[in-house]
Amino acid sequence: MDNGASSYRRFLDGDDTGLGEIIRDYKDGLILYLNGYVKNIHIAEELAEDTFFKLCVKRPHFYEKYSFKTWLYTIGKNLAINYLKKASWTAGLPISEYEDVLADEESLEKEYIKNEEKIILHRAIGSLKPDYSAVLYLVYFEDMSNDETAKILKKSKRQIENLLYRAKAALKLKLEKEGFIYEEL
Repeated sequence: MDNGASSYRRFLDGDDTGLGEIIRDYKDGLILYLNGYVKNIHIAEELAEDTFFKLCVKRPHFYEKYSFKTWLYTIGKNLAINYLKKASWTAGLPISEYEDVLADEESLEKEYIKNEEKIILHRAIGSLKPDYSAVLYLVYFEDMSNDETAKILKKSKRQIENLLYRAKAALKLKLEKEGFIYEEL
């Protein structure tokens, strides 16, 4: 269970500090995410406030099938879409002008999830042994060959190959423990 889910569960159990932790941890990212929909930072801030207000008042059920952050951002996204529909109706503009925003919804979510996965991957690599994180970083993020990596780390090419194999195995194990779903390591 991620930190947001445990904070929300504590809030539902009567501990108001849980909601404060959720707001502190997710406010900025949620505002930036919603700004991608409404293209107005002030409206995005209001929609983020509405999202947290909805958590506070309606106390929706959190399904642990998804991460807490995904669930929270989905609530915010739905509020943003409703706002856009209402804004187009009250302005007399056809909703078709917002089709691009609605059509890009899925690609924005995929891009956001991909960025979140990169952050998780970097944190996991950073928590490995220094030699493991160094070899993974040099080979996969800096696109260095095993020979170049061997020179930098002052090891033989064979040592780098072994180190790389063990580092990938350790990273895979670490990510599996955290429930990370990956395509290929």
